[in-house]
Amino acid sequence: MRIVLDTNVLVSGLLNPDGAPGRVVDLILGGLHHVLYDDRIIAEYLDVLARPQLKISHDLAKAVIGYIRLSGERVTAIPLPEDALPDPEDVAFLEVAISGEADILVTGNARHFPPQKRRGVKIESPAVFLAQAR
Repeated sequence: MRIVLDTNVLVSGLLNPDGAPGRVVDLILGGLHHVLYDDRIIAEYLDVLARPQLKISHDLAKAVIGYIRLSGERVTAIPLPEDALPDPEDVAFLEVAISGEADILVTGNARHFPPQKRRGVKIESPAVFLAQAR
């Protein structure tokens, strides 16, 4: 399955490997899902995972992001209008999902992607994604 992985799911998955986000990360690392990304998404992953307050091992973050780069697909996203979403920082994820023809955008913050702004992209929480991925 071709997915876009919101940063909050990656962070939650690395902090709590036993929760739904952790299981999503496990499925990705197991090669069961194909992550779509662009340079902005990778930059955000790198920035957020390096925050000292999260206490995520630098080696773990580097390995996971390296795997996503290696096994995923870099997408050249077609820009959306600046007001495409309430939070401009989320626009990159929607752009990549649209341009890369993702099956699903997995996020812990579905409210950041209002239904009328999704442009046909399916948005799911980690728990819903896991339930349907079986």
